Amino acid sequence: MDKKDIQILKTLQDLETTSTEAVSDATGIPLSTIHYRLNNLRDAGVIKNDRLDLDLGEFGLGVTILVEVFTKDDQYHTESVQVIAEIEGVTKVFFTMGSTDFIALARLPGSDSVERLISDFEELDEVARTDSTFVIERELDSHYPLQHYMEKTLVD
Repeated sequence: MDKKDIQILKTLQDLETTSTEAVSDATGIPLSTIHYRLNNLRDAGVIKNDRLDLDLGEFGLGVTILVEVFTKDDQYHTESVQVIAEIEGVTKVFFTMGSTDFIALARLPGSDSVERLISDFEELDEVARTDSTFVIERELDSHYPLQHYMEKTLVD
């Protein structure tokens, strides 16, 4: 995987599309080149399906960290979530009830990046403290949540 492959995959994600035409328009990369590279990425296992879902481990983002974020008492959640979401590697942020204010999910290239991630959290004025969990293996990470319900439950 090289810089052009990454540019194509990043553009697909940024545009939230599977349209190779849109990627070509946005990047200037010829359509035939995009198709060729996407086929190679499928063959290599980086792209898992026609939705262009990525195997983040194969892509180089195989370390998953869950960070419980405890904000300072005077912080509004709308302000805090914005600065948390800007931390590089954070891909999801959940506002929660209970003693934890937020849970952030980060995908990182390696364990050496964890120290940088935690430092980034510690530098935020909005954050009082964090508690991090290193994910050993992703047992279930579904993009198809309806598969995990019986049809009757969904209808009810």
